[in-house]
Amino acid sequence: MKVDGILFDKDGTLFDFRATWDVWVVGVIDTLSGGDARLARALAAAARYDLDAQCFASDSPVIAGTNREAAELLCAVLPGREVDEIERYLAGAAAEAPLAPAVPLAPLLGGLAARGLRLGVMTNDTEYGARAHLETAGVTAHFDFIAGFDSGHGAKPEPGPLLAFAAATRLAADRVVMVGDSTHDLIAGRAAGMHTVGVLTGPADAAELAPWADAVLPDIGHLTAWIER
Repeated sequence: MKVDGILFDKDGTLFDFRATWDVWVVGVIDTLSGGDARLARALAAAARYDLDAQCFASDSPVIAGTNREAAELLCAVLPGREVDEIERYLAGAAAEAPLAPAVPLAPLLGGLAARGLRLGVMTNDTEYGARAHLETAGVTAHFDFIAGFDSGHGAKPEPGPLLAFAAATRLAADRVVMVGDSTHDLIAGRAAGMHTVGVLTGPADAAELAPWADAVLPDIGHLTAWIER
């Protein structure tokens, strides 16, 4: 197997999902509920988030969905609020989320780039949010391609945004690895004709990812050794 490029998902892959988004959503629910405990419970239920355990259920549609999809879910229990308004709020709030990198990113990405690999990020978050997070982590310069669901290429699990990375970097799709923590990521990778690697820094477990993955790794820190093998 020859690998010329790696396309990363962002949340749950570059950044640990639980340590970042399970914490972030508490503030979102508090803001949107205005302190109303019953409304807070309704919002949490819509998002499939356990307020007591403070974690998303592994099947939460928010995990791999777009901001628009999350806004639609929340608006269903927010009387008098518009989806566009909630979507804008989520985009702004997400860009300021407390990030927890899955591994030290700069040395890993620098090492992969030094091998001549082209690197990209494709997330179902907004492109603005992706760039804000990568800039905060100090790793934007390592990527040749950064896209969100709103970048004009579509959203995962469709293969369009993955093929856009291959086109932008002039790589054959079958020499690209799609790395992600959800079946959305891996299904998109398979549909694009790419190799697929699952990582366990998101809510999904190995049994869920394995049917769609060429390999399931503990985190992206194991990628270099996997590529060498």
